[in-house]
Amino acid sequence: MTTRRSFLTLSGGVLAASALAACRETQAAAAPLSSSVPDVVLAGSRTGIVRLTGGEVRPIGAQSVLSRAGDVAYVVSDAGLERVDAATGASLQQQPIGGGWMPRVVAESSDLCALLTTPPGEPPAARATSGLLVVGAGRRQKFNLPGCVEPDAFTSDGTGLFVLDWLPADLPDHYRVRLLDFSDGKLHPLYTRDKTPVPEGAEEQMQGRGRQAVYSKDRQTLYTLYTHQPEHQHTRNLLNGTRSHVHAFVHVLHLAERWAYCLDLPDPFGRGPAEGHALAVDGTRLAVLDTASGSIAHANTETLQIERVARIAAGHGPAGLAYSPDARLFAADGNTVHVFDRTDQALATWLLPSAVRGVRLSADGARLYAGSENEVVWLDAGSGVLRGRVRVDGLTEILSAG
Repeated sequence: MTTRRSFLTLSGGVLAASALAACRETQAAAAPLSSSVPDVVLAGSRTGIVRLTGGEVRPIGAQSVLSRAGDVAYVVSDAGLERVDAATGASLQQQPIGGGWMPRVVAESSDLCALLTTPPGEPPAARATSGLLVVGAGRRQKFNLPGCVEPDAFTSDGTGLFVLDWLPADLPDHYRVRLLDFSDGKLHPLYTRDKTPVPEGAEEQMQGRGRQAVYSKDRQTLYTLYTHQPEHQHTRNLLNGTRSHVHAFVHVLHLAERWAYCLDLPDPFGRGPAEGHALAVDGTRLAVLDTASGSIAHANTETLQIERVARIAAGHGPAGLAYSPDARLFAADGNTVHVFDRTDQALATWLLPSAVRGVRLSADGARLYAGSENEVVWLDAGSGVLRGRVRVDGLTEILSAG
């Protein structure tokens, strides 16, 4: 028997299929696709960071790391550590550092790089001590830290480094965020949001996966999306004797004032696959997408409160999320891109050639870049028409688009 509910579901599916078919027809009728990238695009691949611009696809280096702002990369080669202008590929600085070091984190000012002798991992390789090297112009500091320590982000003034202190060191499965003070070489607890030191025994211990990290526009705050956090207890829970039952949150880390706060995401965020979650930040706006539940949580970065949760068609694909300069939100679920205005009104639905591996807007907001299987593609950000594609073997994600 066909009920009103099933009829609406069926008719909605027919309409959606018709819309997607129309989208395919529009793209097929478009002008021939370009293979010349109109901006500077940085992408991650299984062989390191790749720089794309014009008709050029050039690897930056197998042992390389990009600043989160996308302006500078650090590369280790036989000659030492090289600082590279990501936009032009020009070498800015080069200095010997000795063998065995791997670049891991770049300061938000782009003038410092932290290196370890071990590759990243979740969890990382067990170890009793962690050698860490901080290098910059006229600066070189080496630290031998107790335990299994991974670099996360520099303080805004470059006098310290936020790290993930994994526990237990011989079988790491959870971690706490701490601060390495370069002046004394020791690890310290962070501050709470009201800028008081976190007491001993009240430091949060995380077990989930850091899915994505995004800087604020002023590069003073780092927002990291964590998923799969069953029974995680925040500092405020430990201090107040309460319990948290969230499965996902955004870890807000102020790089200047050195405090941290966890913005809880409502259920069912965090229950679905980690790759089905994505984060975007633009001024006072913060959004988190969960494709498995078809949810977009909107929060205010000043109040750090969830303001509303919008609903979209639930899917099961990897997620991508990006704000445009004109306040639209592009939410990718697998090979489908949903476009919304500031009020969550659906404006369009577009198709990608394959499942998304990150999305980024060009600086002028005219093009939407998306990582795809072994390629980068770009769409007209106004119409959704596919304008170009270029092959990038082993592509893992889009990192930035200048």
